Amino acid sequence: MASRGPLSKLLLCLVFLFAFDFLIHRALAVVESCGAEQADACVNKKKALPLKIIAIVCILLTSMIGVCLPLVTRSVPALSPQRSLFVIVKSFAAGIILATGFMHVLPDSFDMLTSSCLDDNPWHKFPFTGFVAMLSAIATLMVDSLTTSFYSKKQSTGVVLPERAGAAAAGDQEMGAAGGGHSHFHGHGHHHGSKLEVVGTQLLRYRVIAMVLEVGIIVHSVVIGLSLGASNNTCTIKGLVAALCFHQMFEGMGLGGCILQAEYEFIKKAAMAFFFSITTPFGIALGIALSTTYKDDSPRALITEGLLNACSAGLLIYMALVDLLAADFMGPKLQGNIRLQIKSYAAVLLGAGGMSLMAKWA
Repeated sequence: MASRGPLSKLLLCLVFLFAFDFLIHRALAVVESCGAEQADACVNKKKALPLKIIAIVCILLTSMIGVCLPLVTRSVPALSPQRSLFVIVKSFAAGIILATGFMHVLPDSFDMLTSSCLDDNPWHKFPFTGFVAMLSAIATLMVDSLTTSFYSKKQSTGVVLPERAGAAAAGDQEMGAAGGGHSHFHGHGHHHGSKLEVVGTQLLRYRVIAMVLEVGIIVHSVVIGLSLGASNNTCTIKGLVAALCFHQMFEGMGLGGCILQAEYEFIKKAAMAFFFSITTPFGIALGIALSTTYKDDSPRALITEGLLNACSAGLLIYMALVDLLAADFMGPKLQGNIRLQIKSYAAVLLGAGGMSLMAKWA
């Protein structure tokens, strides 16, 4: 029995060493799969910083160009919201927003919430990305519907939009003076009021769409900016900068078209364009500031960004399909013009296809 003591201890030591070696390899494998940057030749913090600064400037400029381009086209008659070309351009932008939700945001959320860095329970046991995206789409429908109902009821009780009320009063006075009688003025005023109610309700829809769409885009833009700012991989950053510039420009065109149709005052238009333009650069700057403590491959970061991306994906997909595409294609303008429908469908496919192709790099 005494001779077995050292042998048993040796066997226990060997088993312990094998187990320890196995655990070490497993731990290293997890660290490597979670993006340990020390072993990557592309990782260089000093070289990555100038690229991030270039990214801030380029993305800021392209975002401003994209969102402001539709806002300055009112002076161009061919690109006014009443013309067919505006509908085609808007369809192109809607296709870009739809592809952003399906091809960029949703896959990123799936990758993050199914990462090997996260525990199997619960993240690998349940499709959280699809569930959160579904809830986000339903929540967007609720906000869209309830907000429109609230302001429609408010308008029907006599509270009308100031710019529409002023235009209606001026029109009534002109027609009243031309008719020269109180009865004609009253009759026209009633007719004009009903027309104003229809136009005002549609304008409210445009304003709700513009606000909700901006919220979804801002959430997505901050997340991708934060990820870019926290990364020190120069090989990844170089491709992302070019792809994000095109992404922000065309996404801004879609948002700018919605802001144009909403007919906000100049200050509100400028504020919405400003917030869209700075969100991604702000996210990059925030990622740079937090790069020493924030790791985009840590479990907490993966969960946070994955859930935010899922929320943004559900919102963008709902807005693109329901409020942008369905509203236009089922409207009287496109329903009465088959040729314009075909051109708009081609624009949707072109926008969605181009943005889907960019998913290869970003």
